[in-house]
Amino acid sequence: MTVLPDDGLSLAAEFPDATHEQWQRLVEGVLRKSGKEASGEAAEDALSTQLEDGLTTRPLYTARETGANANGDTGANAADAANAAAHADAAGFPGFAPFTRGGRPEGTSVSGWDVRQRLAGTDPVRVNEAALADLENGTTSLWLTVGRTGIPADGLARALDGVYLDLAPVTLDAGADYAEAARALLALYAEREVAPEAARASLGADPLGHEARTGEVLDLAEAAALARETAGAWPHVRALTVDALPYHEAGGSAAEELGLSLATGVAYLRALEDGGLGVEAALGQLEFRYAATADQFLTIAKLRAARRLWARVAEACGAPEAGAQRQHAVTSPVMMTRRDPWVNMLRTTVACMAAGVAGADSVTVLPFDNELGLPDAFARRIARNTSTILLEESHLARVIDPAGGSYYVEQLTTELAGAAWEFFQTVEKAGGLPGALRSGLVAERLATTWAARSRKLAKRREPITGVSEFPLLSEKPVVREPGPAGPTGGLPRVRRDEAYEALRARSDAHLTATGHRPRVFLAALGPAAAHTARATFASNLFQAGGIEPVHDPVSVDPASAAGAYAASGADGMAVLCSSDALYEEQAGAVAAALRSAGATTVFLAGKPGTAEGSVDEYVFAGCDAVAVLSSVLDRMGVAS
Repeated sequence: MTVLPDDGLSLAAEFPDATHEQWQRLVEGVLRKSGKEASGEAAEDALSTQLEDGLTTRPLYTARETGANANGDTGANAADAANAAAHADAAGFPGFAPFTRGGRPEGTSVSGWDVRQRLAGTDPVRVNEAALADLENGTTSLWLTVGRTGIPADGLARALDGVYLDLAPVTLDAGADYAEAARALLALYAEREVAPEAARASLGADPLGHEARTGEVLDLAEAAALARETAGAWPHVRALTVDALPYHEAGGSAAEELGLSLATGVAYLRALEDGGLGVEAALGQLEFRYAATADQFLTIAKLRAARRLWARVAEACGAPEAGAQRQHAVTSPVMMTRRDPWVNMLRTTVACMAAGVAGADSVTVLPFDNELGLPDAFARRIARNTSTILLEESHLARVIDPAGGSYYVEQLTTELAGAAWEFFQTVEKAGGLPGALRSGLVAERLATTWAARSRKLAKRREPITGVSEFPLLSEKPVVREPGPAGPTGGLPRVRRDEAYEALRARSDAHLTATGHRPRVFLAALGPAAAHTARATFASNLFQAGGIEPVHDPVSVDPASAAGAYAASGADGMAVLCSSDALYEEQAGAVAAALRSAGATTVFLAGKPGTAEGSVDEYVFAGCDAVAVLSSVLDRMGVAS
């Protein structure tokens, strides 16, 4: 052990180092108090969390774990420190292969990440107004939707009127119309006498991404021709985009998103080489787009793993030093909710922070009302200010790869990269991404992943604040002008809130038709201390399905339950809420009184089997909330 000089700043130097085994024994004691018997690794497993892709989040990460993955040594103390150092060396340095720590030596520390605002709309005049407002107030580049679902290619000049194209990079998203849109932008550069070395743009050619979204097959040779033309004349313009959002929006996991982005990039490299570009030039023509979610550590690990994986591809192609991946992170549309959309501001803030910490070159924060239609000026302002606050006030970009060296982040990066590489190889064996898309392999794999996640959402194991947890039925809807319809025909577009949104829509229709929402009576037994926890649980549960809980009076007993139920206006449903002890004493009599007043179904909030024979059904933490709520609405006669 190194002896430090006595400078008065020593921290616990007189105590011996704690071992992993000592920590495990403390965990065993805590579990024992909660009624669980486990020892050693089993005790640690009891506190672990299962993630998608077969990954596991452990409760404690030390140099032992990261060192073991670096060189196979799991020794303690000094050996641990050596192993951790070896693992850090494997991650490399910022700006050097394998680029895990960033594609540039300076990272985003000089000027921060590129704040890229998305401009959706079909009117070039309105798009121009929004673009100028964004650029004047913190946005540093523009992402334009062009073609069938955006502004026409011949309206690009009007949409960019007044924009200094030598200062503001432009990214295009034109689907099948990418060639027309790209040539319109390049012609605009020439018309406005923008020097080729000053132009910075991403032309957005993504034939395979378009196929994933629409099922329409495009010729990769045309994209290769555009890239060849661009590489020769415009040194800072990238022709192709590897967009992983179609797979994320179809329900894919982080590893699946990464694996499919690799497969897309490799397919494009093959097409570009066939089109006459060298490997290094071909690598320079690609920009990658990933989703950033409110799961901050998974997002950080995903973007770091993406750079490592692409560096491995570049190495296999014989150009390891050209493998720095250019990354554009977009806050996840899947996590955005339509109910209580204000919470989306918090979700996108966490996602933006994670993308910035991970070293993304460009970050797009979608406005909080993005899923409701065209965002208004306030929503756009909040979106761009999210990056501004994180950059200017929180100084988030001043440290290069701030998560680097974290035992957890390094381990998660490594494990995620391994899972993604395995799926990438599966796709390659199926004929590459074109073959995997057309055979249905991609759709089936993503559907399986989303089905598993949907079960967690239905059981509220993955809570959605404002939707499945703490919903507000009296919330005034946020209304926006409808935006242009997105492309369809390929992979589905899913949302975390979709099952609950369908239930709430049924409730809304019932409210419009009858003047009131479907109601359930909360029959709380005993004092507040006995029933508050379960009454709150039941209230949140039923409101998630648009069912109004009536908790008046505060408490009932066998004598008052019938009258209280009759006065509640409930639609045949009542829920007993109290402690297990009071259930044993009063559940049978109160349930009988409720039925005498017209209740057709009596639920009990608590463990199944409690007061068995007295109630009809149970609601409890971990129950399938979507199935329960759908069944209740059916029995209430609420149309689907």
